[in-house]
Amino acid sequence: MRWQAFGVAATAAAALLCTAARAQDYPTKPVRIVTGSAGATNDIMARHIAHHLTERWGRQVIVENRAGADGTIAVIQALKAPPDGYTLIMCYTPNFGTAPTLYKNLAYDPVRDFAPISNYAATPLMLLAHPSLPAANLREFIAFARKRPGQVIFASAGGGTASRLTTELLIMQAGLKLLHVPYKGSGAASVALMSGEVQFSSLVLPNALPLVKAGKARAYAVTSRNRFSGAPDIPTAAEAGLPGFESTAWFGICALARTPVDLVARLNRDINEILRNPAVRNSLIVQGADPMPSTPEEFGSYIRSEIEKWRKVIVASGAKAE
Repeated sequence: MRWQAFGVAATAAAALLCTAARAQDYPTKPVRIVTGSAGATNDIMARHIAHHLTERWGRQVIVENRAGADGTIAVIQALKAPPDGYTLIMCYTPNFGTAPTLYKNLAYDPVRDFAPISNYAATPLMLLAHPSLPAANLREFIAFARKRPGQVIFASAGGGTASRLTTELLIMQAGLKLLHVPYKGSGAASVALMSGEVQFSSLVLPNALPLVKAGKARAYAVTSRNRFSGAPDIPTAAEAGLPGFESTAWFGICALARTPVDLVARLNRDINEILRNPAVRNSLIVQGADPMPSTPEEFGSYIRSEIEKWRKVIVASGAKAE
C-alpha cells in the first residue's frame, strides 16, 4: 500500500512538473483570439491585446473574426477548439453579460464553458441630453422627467444594446418612464440626439465626447464607477445623484474550460503586466477605455455579477436581441 501510494504521488508530481514546463514554454505556436465583427470595438480591443502579446511572446497572435448575433457566433465557434490555451475568446458585455438572457437557447454557458483569464478594459457610456432640455444636470433631468412620464424621448443604438440597457437601468433606479426610440447603431442615435429629434441618450464615449465638445449635447455623467481619466471634469452617475449606478462596455479574455490552471495563470500574468505599462494604458485611454487588470477569480466573479444585473434589466424592460 505504501509503494502504491508513493506511485500515485510520484505520478501527480510528474504531472505538475509537466504542466509547469508547458506554461513556461508557452506559446510554441501561433495563438488565436476569436471575436465578433471586424471593425467593432471588440475587434479593436482584441487587436490591441494581440499586438502587445505578439511583442511580448515573439509568437504571432492572430485575431479571428466571426460576425453575428452580438459576438455569440464567435464564442460558439471557439467551443470547437481544444482547451490548450491556443484559442482565446474575447469576452465582452454582449456575448457574456447580456446574451444569457437575451437569447433563450444560447448554445453556451459563459460561467460553465470558459475559464476567465482577465478583464482588459472598460468603456463607460455617457448620459447625454440635447442642450435645449431645461435640465442642467442629472438631478434636474430626473426631476424633469418624473413630472412628464412618457414624454421624454430617448434614443438607443438598438434593442439589446448597451445604449438601450444603460438607459433602462437609469429608468429602473430613478423611477422614470421614458419613451424609447431604437436606431440602427450609435452613429444614428448620435445624429438623432444632436438634431433634437430625441432629448436623451446613453452613448459610448467615442460617440459621446465629440457631441459634448461641439456643444451639440450636454453631458450629465459617465456611467463608470470612477471618473473617466480622459474626461475628468465629467462626474460619475453616482456623484451626479444615482448612488451605485454603473454600466460599462467591458472587454476581457477567456480560455476554454479545462484549460490547465498554469496556463491561465501565465496568461493572466502576461496580460496584467502589459496593462501596467504606461504607454499601453495611455493608448487605451485615448481610445475611450480604462485599463481593467484583474485576477481570474475577480473576472469570473464580475462576469457572474454582470449576467445577473443585466438579467433584471432585460426582464423588466422587455428588451430583445436584434
